[in-house]
Amino acid sequence: MFNHSFTFPVDGKGKLSDFPTDYTGTFTNSDDAEKELDNSIKKLSKMQDKLYASNQYSLLIIFQAMDAAGKDSTIKHVMSGINPQGCIVTSFKAPSAEELDHDFLWRCMKLIPAKGDIGIFNRSYYEEVLVVRVHPEMLENQKLSVLPQGRRPDESFWEQRFSDINNFEKYLHDNDIRILKFFLHVSKNVQKERFLKRIDKSDKNWKLSDRDVIERKFWDDYQFAYEQALKHTSTEAAPWYVIPADHKWYMRYAVGQIVADKLESLGLDYPHLNGAQMKALEKAKQLLLAE
Repeated sequence: MFNHSFTFPVDGKGKLSDFPTDYTGTFTNSDDAEKELDNSIKKLSKMQDKLYASNQYSLLIIFQAMDAAGKDSTIKHVMSGINPQGCIVTSFKAPSAEELDHDFLWRCMKLIPAKGDIGIFNRSYYEEVLVVRVHPEMLENQKLSVLPQGRRPDESFWEQRFSDINNFEKYLHDNDIRILKFFLHVSKNVQKERFLKRIDKSDKNWKLSDRDVIERKFWDDYQFAYEQALKHTSTEAAPWYVIPADHKWYMRYAVGQIVADKLESLGLDYPHLNGAQMKALEKAKQLLLAE
């Protein structure tokens, strides 16, 4: 089992500053970490097959991060051995007019994975206590009675949203939907380096906009919003994992280990047939052999 030293405390007393962004464990280079990731990918493939066959649990994986932390590449690499038939990846952008006419959990709620499936959220309902907390003017489009026009949200507003999220995730857990939540923790300097690479490489230009760079001036506000979200929503049923993201090779290794361990902890196995079912299979075999 992987040492989950990246788990954010569930007692609400953790600090984001306690988690370094450049940690690489005992690895001195990427080669050994990538070999371990390959092993995790193979294990994931086998465990997903059992998850799908047993049809008892589902797994929801949530990725949140600052821009350029590596959400897309982590999903691509860690899940490379997954059967796409049993996995759905959803990237959440700015909410549509239809989505704004519903509660803030609605657009994610309808995409919760079915039994036997893995669902991956690239961003999620947590945007409602992250980017919306940094830019509370976004709430005006939600037409909330608790926030008459012109009134700014106070701490009790965010605490209510944290409570709603915790209750929702407990409900999912109680219904055999297991949840993994990853915050990919990148430093401001490394984000700058990655932004510059996106500008210098023509095949990466599309991944950067001037808005991404403008948002950097809110860095401290985002760090505060993330810390508050982690403090209030890291629970026994759905803990947060703060993954160091300055070195993508280590980040992928850590995520792969945690996902593989989570599936393994479910005690998954292929369905066992009863006597009547085994007799039916034997009859089918005899019919095939008699052709």
